[in-house]
Amino acid sequence: MLKEERQAFIIHQINLHNKVLSSDLSAQLNVSEDTVRRDLNELAENGKVLKVYGGALSKSFQYPFRENHVYARDAKKQLAGKALKLIQNGMTVLAGGGTTMLELARSVPENLECTFFTISPLVALEMAERTKAEVILIGGQLSRSTNICIGAQVINQLSEIRADLCLLGANSLAIEEGVTDSDWEVVQVKKAMLRSANKTAILSIAEKLNSVQKMKVCSLNAIAYLITDLDPEHRSLAKFSQLVDVI
Repeated sequence: MLKEERQAFIIHQINLHNKVLSSDLSAQLNVSEDTVRRDLNELAENGKVLKVYGGALSKSFQYPFRENHVYARDAKKQLAGKALKLIQNGMTVLAGGGTTMLELARSVPENLECTFFTISPLVALEMAERTKAEVILIGGQLSRSTNICIGAQVINQLSEIRADLCLLGANSLAIEEGVTDSDWEVVQVKKAMLRSANKTAILSIAEKLNSVQKMKVCSLNAIAYLITDLDPEHRSLAKFSQLVDVI
């Protein structure tokens, strides 16, 4: 594979999953980790990714307020619109972080009377600016790579909440493996969020379907809704619809 092809693949994986590990890219591309590190260093020098220890981050994820940088923004707007149909006045909603949740926050109607808990300072700021709903930030250690609050303090606070609905973005989603992620701390927080809600909806652009990360968040039977940018009757969703309500 030519260097340009390798780097195009790397950029796509970073945009899709927000964060990649050099070891994973090495296995996927069948090249040495040194080759991957050189590619990541070159991409970082050209301003295309953010290099971190052991891998790289998406610029669209780290600078989400620069809307022209957000990957698949139109698809994420579709997800937000579908998710809003699940929210009714009087509900208590628990929201995760990421660019899809930011699109949701930007789409919340001003007159919606709900209580929103979120682990994302960015989502909290967007909702507080755009809606009259009560917004409560669950605070703790801020993860620099994901822009959400993590750690035991967050998990303890989540244990005291009983939400009607939890809305979570997905890093990867597959039939057998369920919802998976690449960050241990994030996985623990997402598991706590699932335990704190009566029902959970996973929001995922179609490109992330049938992909797998190393750490499991939950099986598909642990979630109530799968929201994608595809028509619910799309053939690629047929197996998913046997396990979860697809919207």
